[in-house]
Amino acid sequence: MPRYNQTQTFFHKRVVKLECRHCMNILCWRGMRAILLADTSIELYSTDLPPPNAVEMNGDDYCTSNCDCHIRDLVCAGCGNQVGYHVTLPCRNCMDSCNNGHFWMFHALECKEFERMDDTGQKLLIWGKLPPTHEDLQKLKEKISKKRSIFPLYPVECIR
Repeated sequence: MPRYNQTQTFFHKRVVKLECRHCMNILCWRGMRAILLADTSIELYSTDLPPPNAVEMNGDDYCTSNCDCHIRDLVCAGCGNQVGYHVTLPCRNCMDSCNNGHFWMFHALECKEFERMDDTGQKLLIWGKLPPTHEDLQKLKEKISKKRSIFPLYPVECIR
């Protein structure tokens, strides 16, 4: 959802990076702590944009008993464990409720959270200071590219 539709409450929330608890694959660069609207006892993380090739949608869309949203499970692209879900079609009740406009959800128990710092490296990054998605995605691609040029990826050989 565009920035102008988010309420001021979300602008002060801190941005987190998420890794898969099972394989340490980066799942999310723009995460936010959240709760499930239909059951506020369930803690989640949400994002407006998962990194490319971080997660894959698995199976078909389905609905839950709590609302009429269509959702599809997400699995980690690194290890295949189920780590969350994507809201492929939000229902009217959820869209009318207070929400942050994020449709990619990660189960808190399946992720490790890391605080994301601003470009200076001195302050925690908050949503109100987060670059637009296209700029942030470009920065992430540049970071990944730099890491690969310093530590090239070699095929793993099977040793018997």
